Amino acid sequence: MSKPFKFKQFTVEQDRCAMKIGTDGVLLGAWVSIEANPETILDIGAGTGVMALQLAQRSTAETIDAVEIDDDAFEQCLANFETSPWADRLFCYHASIQEFASEIEDTYQLIVSNPPFYSEDFKSDNEARDRARFTEALPFQHLIVCAAHLLDKEGVFAVIIPKKEEQTVVSLAEADGLFPQRICRVKGTHASEEKRSMIEFGRVQQPPIIEALTIENARHDYTEAYKNLVRDFYLKM
Repeated sequence: MSKPFKFKQFTVEQDRCAMKIGTDGVLLGAWVSIEANPETILDIGAGTGVMALQLAQRSTAETIDAVEIDDDAFEQCLANFETSPWADRLFCYHASIQEFASEIEDTYQLIVSNPPFYSEDFKSDNEARDRARFTEALPFQHLIVCAAHLLDKEGVFAVIIPKKEEQTVVSLAEADGLFPQRICRVKGTHASEEKRSMIEFGRVQQPPIIEALTIENARHDYTEAYKNLVRDFYLKM
């Protein structure tokens, strides 16, 4: 049974979620800009709800919604929201993003997603974990179409994806009128290759700001840039 994951201002139960707390979601939740003071935020494919909780901690947004299709993850996300200090601002919908986008008339000023992205040809015996990890449950194209539909005209859509998928996702987004505004490429150590891309999309076509982030100097020796980014969340930072 998975232990609760304790952050500085909230705790995340994760025993019922196929995808446990990992670096990716926490990174995006810490990195995405809230300088525009979004009042409405949406987390697509929320899992444990960790990114929505991070954004509740970081922002003054009145409405922070999450969408989760998996039964167990949805119930756990809802419970994590209810036990957090920001329960009155957080809500999780039990639906696919396609269903949600077709029924909701509101738009959001900030949309975030840590989507499933293991499209390799192997599957485990755990169907829920596979659904959380494989792109066929939520192809990038569906994610982008739904995000573009739900995004306020001046809003930001932020996502974390494998670096090797960056150009594909940028091209798909451009077809829906969303253009990269800021890209941060992430690698584990100085010697390793870039594994992840965090991208903020908006409706303005302009050269994106390019950033780089390295997580560790050596095993458990975290870089100052990484510590500065996640210090408000992790207990030992």
